[in-house]
Amino acid sequence: MFSTKLGRLMMRLYSRKQTAVCREPLRGFSWAAVCRQRSLRQQRIACPKTQPHILSSYTSARSSSQNTVDPDEVRRFQLLASKWWDEQGEFAALHSMNDLRVPFIRDNLLNVHRVRHPGQPLSGLRILDVGCGGGLLTEPLGRLGAKVLGIDPVDDSISTAQVHVSHDPDLQDWVSYQACTLEELSEEVKEDGHFDAIVASEVVEHLADVDTFTFCCKQVLKPGGSLFITTLNKTNLSYVLGIVVAEQLLRIVPSGTHNWEKFISPVDLERLLESYGFSVQSVQGMLYNPVSGAWSWTNSTAINYALHAVKMTDDPETDQTEEHTSHPENHGAATHS
Repeated sequence: MFSTKLGRLMMRLYSRKQTAVCREPLRGFSWAAVCRQRSLRQQRIACPKTQPHILSSYTSARSSSQNTVDPDEVRRFQLLASKWWDEQGEFAALHSMNDLRVPFIRDNLLNVHRVRHPGQPLSGLRILDVGCGGGLLTEPLGRLGAKVLGIDPVDDSISTAQVHVSHDPDLQDWVSYQACTLEELSEEVKEDGHFDAIVASEVVEHLADVDTFTFCCKQVLKPGGSLFITTLNKTNLSYVLGIVVAEQLLRIVPSGTHNWEKFISPVDLERLLESYGFSVQSVQGMLYNPVSGAWSWTNSTAINYALHAVKMTDDPETDQTEEHTSHPENHGAATHS
């Protein structure tokens, strides 16, 4: 009963403007206090957006380490490495997210490459799954016929992924794993453009340096290749629902999983990607229902969103063609909130 009422309350909160969040009462804690705490955090990390280079202004608040890995994040996921494939455990929401993110990746890739292989629609494509964890997204992409490499800095997570895929002999020719960081892989891949697509799902909000991440993605991605990101927007609503409600009240994810200061808005992410030669093709809002445990698409990106970008080529005509053909018909344009 309590979870049903709370789920309804979350849906009401989601439909209201962000300013209304601070005024909505909830028994057990003060919304005003929550919003004051979030505002103080925002003030502490505020950085000027008027400089011509967003890379120097935005990423300086995150890290200047030239390293995508946050040691605290590695330690946190190390403790959870054995639980990746528990569909009722800490990663239940990621399991159900596959209902959205797998078709989102598949449909956009098919629109870009326009190749059809019945039964294995992504056959012939090489995909890099960054921050793959236990392989929750890596395996479904492999089943679609793609050659998928999953990488993660947490050794135990990679071990979990390798053990799990070993139980499915049909996947072993399509899916492989490596314990490393994206920047380490980019140094190993000597030729420019090794992968047709890169997937970073629920990863960006855990990185120490999004600037380095974007640079490395460009290095290992083929011209015209696709970059897929799902992450959390940086809004009052994402703080309240993504951290206070999801972590502290409902405990959908372990407490401390997210740091609101690392969240990034679709606008800032798009600017960052464009500065590295990517063209953002689509941005779509996502909404999680804690009662049903299901995800759905929404026109608002106020909490979670999925983004598809394409690495520009040296041929303007090719870039223009990709821009017109890579929008999936079943995913409308989202409102940046």
